[in-house]
Amino acid sequence: MNRVERITYYENLMKAALEALEKYEAALEGFTAAQSGIEELEQYLGSREWRRDFEACEKGNLPPDLPCGVLSEDGIFNLLEKNKELKEESEKI
Repeated sequence: MNRVERITYYENLMKAALEALEKYEAALEGFTAAQSGIEELEQYLGSREWRRDFEACEKGNLPPDLPCGVLSEDGIFNLLEKNKELKEESEKI
């Protein structure tokens, strides 16, 4: 590899690394900002309100066009597990 090729190669590596770091930093900021909402979801899942909302959904007492993914136990549970996994991965880094 000649000098120009080498410099170009390493310049491209640096550019790709900087781009990855910027994306990671933005994602990390978003992840950190989401934590308070995730904690609220965890509290909601274990609450009487969630149980009542779930039962209302099961009985068909909610508007048919109302998104109710939050009433899926698996939905919130999977979100909480994924959050835990990502926290653990972040600590390893």
